[in-house]
Amino acid sequence: MATKLDRIRELSASNPKMVFTSVYHLINEDLLRQCHKEIDGKKATGVDNITKAEYEVNLDENLKDLVERLKRKSYKPQPSLRVYIPKINGKMRPLGMAAYEDKLVQAALGRVLMAVYEPKLRSSMFGFRPNLNCHDALKELNRQIEQGKTNYIVDADIKGFFNNMEHGRILELIQFRLTDPNISWLLKKTLTAGIVEDGKWQPTVKGSEQGNLASPVIANIYMHYALALWFETVFRKECRGDSGIIIYADDFVATFQYKEDAERFLEAVADRFALFGLELEPTKTRMVEFGRFAERDRKNRSEGKPETFDFLGFTHYCSKSYKTGRFRVKRKTAQKKYRMKLKEMNLWLKQNRHLRLKDLICSLNLKLRGHYQYYGITDNFGGIQDFMDSTKRLLFKWLNRRSQRKSYTGEGFTELLKIFPLAQPRIYVNIYR
Repeated sequence: MATKLDRIRELSASNPKMVFTSVYHLINEDLLRQCHKEIDGKKATGVDNITKAEYEVNLDENLKDLVERLKRKSYKPQPSLRVYIPKINGKMRPLGMAAYEDKLVQAALGRVLMAVYEPKLRSSMFGFRPNLNCHDALKELNRQIEQGKTNYIVDADIKGFFNNMEHGRILELIQFRLTDPNISWLLKKTLTAGIVEDGKWQPTVKGSEQGNLASPVIANIYMHYALALWFETVFRKECRGDSGIIIYADDFVATFQYKEDAERFLEAVADRFALFGLELEPTKTRMVEFGRFAERDRKNRSEGKPETFDFLGFTHYCSKSYKTGRFRVKRKTAQKKYRMKLKEMNLWLKQNRHLRLKDLICSLNLKLRGHYQYYGITDNFGGIQDFMDSTKRLLFKWLNRRSQRKSYTGEGFTELLKIFPLAQPRIYVNIYR
């Protein structure tokens, strides 16, 4: 199956104008079985409460029956179970937990869409793509600012992107390159399955649920047409100076040489998004003077230091190289992200403080290394060191609340960490490689 999808991907890459008319048959037992192997069985269940392990008991029969229903078009996805997770700003982010069988279909549909569309996505897009990640997006942003002629940054935020993509638009955009009516039918079924919240069913008239395994590629296709393609083939040609854009899922920043281009972009992108049912969040969208001349120019105008901006969990600020004195962009963990991660760590330690010490420290070190691997980037050693120090203090607090009696003095805790040492921070990502 991978070979067939690879062939679709190759055809899509080598024939930019090629339209695919028949790919629905690729959603067969082999592809669904492969999706089953790769789905995380530890995720929460949907409305039917069926787990991966339970579905696997009669896997062959279940997959055969599912494929038959897909062929007959009698397949009907169940509504997703609506749950909420906290956001940095204190609000709640809605997630849709699909039934296990629907997860299989979503994953398979996503793979087919990815095979057709991945080669067509612009190089400015980094989210949910093979062999690309947040650090690649940060490296490209760094390159544009340090090596380009960037003097202004547009830092933008889309209001409720995943919840506001229009279903009609999604189908229209996908049909530019994929006209298989069966895929359109399945996609529409998936998008309109509805949700269950507080025991009540609600229709889904727009958006693609976060939690839907096909949502990442659907979002990429939407952003490709709504922003990336338009910026690179239309807007950039009208700019007086250099410009660029970096997109990660629904997050993006744009770089400009001239203020007039940045100001015009703020107006134009709002109008562009309106055509796709999207809206910028005005309180989180702004233009920032930023770049190698920002400090000098703002000082001449008596406006103080250059402003900073946040992108992908980091605060970016203007600075200089310690060795050469030349302009450099530096970054540190954004304060909102830092507080959120520390709050999560505090809750985790509270809930797991009764584990055996060996098991507790082992699990804690996995979490610490995960934090270092993302935030351990050039110039941010202080940020991850602070996180480790704060985590150490939280560990001391919760170990002393394992019982009514205080378990450790400061000296005793120090001796404990010699036996069960915490993972030490280190830089994992060099922004210049």
